[in-house]
Amino acid sequence: MSTNLEVGIVGLPNVGKSTLFNAITKAGAEAANYPFCTIEPNVGVVEVPDKRIQVLTDMYKPKKTIPAVMRFVDIAGLVAGASKGEGLGNKFLSHIRETDAIAEVVRCFEDSNITHVDGSIDPIRDIETINTELCLADLESAQKRADRIAKVAQCGDKDAKVEYAVLKKVLACLENGDPARKAGLTKDELPQVKELNLLTLKPIIYIANVAEDEAGNPDANPNVKRVEEYAAKEGAQVVAVSAKIEAEIAELPDDEAEVFLEELGLPESGLDKLIKASYSLLGLINFFTAGSDEVRAWTIVNGTKAQKAAGKIHTDIERGFIRAEIVSYDDLIACGSEQTAKEKGLVRLEGKDYVMQDGDVTYFRFNV
Repeated sequence: MSTNLEVGIVGLPNVGKSTLFNAITKAGAEAANYPFCTIEPNVGVVEVPDKRIQVLTDMYKPKKTIPAVMRFVDIAGLVAGASKGEGLGNKFLSHIRETDAIAEVVRCFEDSNITHVDGSIDPIRDIETINTELCLADLESAQKRADRIAKVAQCGDKDAKVEYAVLKKVLACLENGDPARKAGLTKDELPQVKELNLLTLKPIIYIANVAEDEAGNPDANPNVKRVEEYAAKEGAQVVAVSAKIEAEIAELPDDEAEVFLEELGLPESGLDKLIKASYSLLGLINFFTAGSDEVRAWTIVNGTKAQKAAGKIHTDIERGFIRAEIVSYDDLIACGSEQTAKEKGLVRLEGKDYVMQDGDVTYFRFNV
């Protein structure tokens, strides 16, 4: 996984994908009512909402504060036949291979002024159009690889035999029109296909784009219900948002945006919902480093050990790791200062095999 979490936003033309992308990243990608308006992927960097970083900033009064960030990549509208190079298919597929996860925008709103490429609103058909293209692209690359190592496996090469068995499992799934996520690969089998960077192995979130007046109660929209039922079958998450509302929020200062959300009866913005869902999907947590120079949030995979986490900051710190001084965020805030936390024995010294916890405020001791 890259240093910054990267999520590719995909969807058919005119489903509100670029409108949503512009809103959440304030990046100003062109959003027009015709297909292929987005050709090169636009990249937007978004702060991960985390109130703890402001509390730590107030406590340490550092020279600078650096929140965790997430990159969103807006990828060209996909059409049927993309895997065979239709529209901007090949470009689309190469861009999406680079991302950690996929957020697929699905149109769940009616609007006679915005044309749909297939002439009607049907989110399940739209999802299946995209999933079919991703499956076909994966099928091609997995088949090529299987053809290449079949002979080596037949000659008795152990590694090739193991890889070939995993590829056959994946191919059976893809030939059936199912994403590779459904192949049920074990932890030991996944590394065998890692280099193929399969699109349908990437975790996915479906973004149900609803009308403005449905944002407060998206479950009343039967199309959202259908998307949720579909997603449940493959263990995917659904986030319902109104791209139009997100676009309005993007124009407002933070305090006004909060009031606007309250008036609409929304506890949080669609962006916040999407980031939380992405963190959950990829099993991510944040730890913090804090001092007079800098307060900073670092994103790691849940289960990461202390020495590996140190490498997020610098490879030298990982290499020369001695100990991690750690206090939990809750203990630190309850004590009111690092000094008090130390006096109460709440600052612990942990070794390289300590498993980092969400909210750990950490100082790494190292020697290079």
